[in-house]
Amino acid sequence: MTFRTALSGINAATTDLSVTSNNIANVSTAGFKAGRAEFGDLFAASIFGTARNTAGAGVRVTGITQQFTQGSIEFTNRNLDIALSGGGFFTLSSNGAITYSRAGNFQLDRDGFVVNPSGARLQVFPPAGPAGTAFETGRLVDLQLTTTDSPPNATTRVTVGSNLPANAAAPAVSPFDPNDTNSFNHSTSVTVFDSLGVAHVHTLYYVKTANPNEWELHNYINGTAVGTPQTLQYDAQGALTTPTTGLVTLPPHTPGTGAAPLALTLDLRASTQFGERFAINDLRQDGFTTGRLIGIEVSQQGVVFARYTNGVASPLGQIALSTFPNAQGLQNLGDNAWSQTFESGDVRRGAAGTSDFGLVQSGALESSNVELTEQLVNMIVAQRNFQANAQMIQTNDQIQQTIINLR
Repeated sequence: MTFRTALSGINAATTDLSVTSNNIANVSTAGFKAGRAEFGDLFAASIFGTARNTAGAGVRVTGITQQFTQGSIEFTNRNLDIALSGGGFFTLSSNGAITYSRAGNFQLDRDGFVVNPSGARLQVFPPAGPAGTAFETGRLVDLQLTTTDSPPNATTRVTVGSNLPANAAAPAVSPFDPNDTNSFNHSTSVTVFDSLGVAHVHTLYYVKTANPNEWELHNYINGTAVGTPQTLQYDAQGALTTPTTGLVTLPPHTPGTGAAPLALTLDLRASTQFGERFAINDLRQDGFTTGRLIGIEVSQQGVVFARYTNGVASPLGQIALSTFPNAQGLQNLGDNAWSQTFESGDVRRGAAGTSDFGLVQSGALESSNVELTEQLVNMIVAQRNFQANAQMIQTNDQIQQTIINLR
């Protein structure tokens, strides 16, 4: 009996060494979670129970559990390296089989899908609409980067925050001529885009009239007048009173590129007449040209954006995170992947930064949570346990040999 008891101790120490060896081997594996050997003592029991003075029958391995503590975050400055800070797992699909991982070292395959080194595709919640402000959290799709250009968007509104000098006099030359600088007081320009993404120069000319606090605004696109001059009227405090809404709708302008006519609205609500200097405090428009894909960005909430050269950020989806009531019940599949089991409980999915899900950090990786010093100490302890049990077998052998040699 003593031989078997000591042998169980040797087997337990061997298992402990194997687990420690595996932890040390994976000390540099991204997203690796250290294992721990769990042991339980053995007692020989019968239908009458276990006697209080009965010696134990040894030890057995009750399980090898994963320790899902947070690993340190190491920055890599690579956009497809994604770290999880807090609870949750990445959700992956490998030919339809759903697996889970904490390793965020992703890359692109030849079809533009975001995959891990094993080829499993990262799962995201798709956008619920073109604006990308909401996502369908009840549906999973593969994250794929599109290589097509971002379509253009025609300009519809031009916002002009100008300040006109209150002491300005009417120009010396009349009538207004855009080619004669003496026929207008000030001018400014902004680039606008038609429906095909072609750029056009929209120039605004300011002409002071003979009437107090009154100006004329002339609009030209590529040197062609658009509509008639617009009257701007200010009160004694320098605030715009005409047009009353502060908005000016220009007649449609055909750009001549085959695009749809440009229908512009000027937003002049921030226009004022103060002081002695002309100034443009705000000048912007809402159109843009076509754009080429230049990269992706991932927010802390896991929203993946495709960035284009025209400044557009198009949401491709929101990274789907998963969690379980008992994470230690997950089945380890190797390659930093786990699968759901009965012991793990039902999966619960959500977005980063909600409920008990952690945040997403792009350009970083979660390193292994193996503490090397602790593992080296465990190795020494397991080695001593092995030696002690081996010594017990040797001692018991000597006792048995002494008994056999009795005459």
